[in-house]
This record gives sequence, structure tokens and C-alpha cells, in this order.
Amino acid sequence: MSDDLHTAVDTAIRTRRTHKRYQPEPVSRHTLDELFDLARWAPNHHLTEPWRFRVIGPETLRRLKQAAGDAARKLDRAPTLVVASVVLGGDPDSDFEDTCAAAAACYIVLLAAHARGLAGYWRTPAVLRSRDGLATIGIADGERVLGLLHLGYPVSAPTPPPRLDPAAHRAFLP
Repeated sequence: MSDDLHTAVDTAIRTRRTHKRYQPEPVSRHTLDELFDLARWAPNHHLTEPWRFRVIGPETLRRLKQAAGDAARKLDRAPTLVVASVVLGGDPDSDFEDTCAAAAACYIVLLAAHARGLAGYWRTPAVLRSRDGLATIGIADGERVLGLLHLGYPVSAPTPPPRLDPAAHRAFLP
């Protein structure tokens, strides 16, 4: 790997942040297609590609807000909302692997959005765990919502939170 690529990847990982304030213009369909194309490269066992991305349009957003009740205001944070989910097959081991793969695909979307000057926020609002919310976005049995990806152009850059020393997260086993 070239030093330039190494530096670029390291910088992208270290500078991507959760944003909660966005400019009003939505992310273009072309850019969303680029992000979803990159997500296809997430590691996944048996190449199942179990992730699904649903871009929320105005009518679906209206209905989702109705289902959300008092929490609806948080759905207005970003101009572009994407529901990320995973298709499950029923085998616990495969479902675990597929859920991890779909989560990696979500991170690819967020990191690729950041590389394009976009901001992102991954959260799982209660409405996406409710029967009405799931029906509104077309989640059927055998599929699980991983979260709502908020995407848009940032108003400002948040201050990075402190992180634990890397040694707190690792062990080298004999």
C-alpha cells in the first residue's frame, strides 16, 4: 500500500465524526448510489450481501414521523435519511455473520460520505423498532433494522471526543 493511501485512510478514519446539525440540501441520488456501491465491498461470509438501504422520501418521512410521535423532531436533523437493515436467513451463526457484515457496510457508507465532504450520524430510533415504524418502511419478517443513517452537508465540525488508549482494547495471546 502506498504511503499516500495509508495516510488518507488513517486520516479519514480519525476525522469522521457523528454530526447532528446539517445544511438543508439533500444528498444527490448519484452520490447515494456511489456510497451504496462502495458498501458492496464490505466483507461478508459466502458473499451473501445481506445489507439493504432504503432512502426515505417525503411521504415515507411524514408517515414515519406520525409513527414516531414525540420523537419525530429528531427525524428532521438531516436532509437525507437512509434506513439500513440486514436480511436474516434463520441460522443463528449465519445471521450473526450477516449482521456484522451489514454493520461494516453501514460504516463504509459513513466513511465514504465523509470522504465526499458529507456528514453522517448512525442511530437506531425507537420508531424503527416499532410495528408501525417497521411497516412504514417496508421491513418484513426475516429482516432487521440496524439503524437510520442521517446524511447531509455539515454545518460545522464537532470536536472529537476523547478515546481510550489502544491498549485498553487489545490482547496478544500466546
